[in-house]
Amino acid sequence: MTTLTLIGKPDCHLCDVASDVIDAVVAELPDAAAEQIEIVEASIQDDPALYELWWEKIPVVLIDGELHAHWRVAPDRLREALEKSLRADALTGTKESL
Repeated sequence: MTTLTLIGKPDCHLCDVASDVIDAVVAELPDAAAEQIEIVEASIQDDPALYELWWEKIPVVLIDGELHAHWRVAPDRLREALEKSLRADALTGTKESL
């Protein structure tokens, strides 16, 4: 499972755009791949630690806890990163099942 985290806040235009890009990219993936992606949204208004880390960079996209992008999310770059993460997950799962 790949976890994609979108960190933003309410009434943030760039956060809305980032969410739309994420939805579009995940929708374009094959169903089996899309089902392996968990999308989590977090608000800097609800979490002081997130606010401290990211307040000036929202929206922020993390993939499996690692920074992928901030301010603007490029669809092609996001797709490539998700596909890479899903391939890594598949390899890890294969090794664990051996």
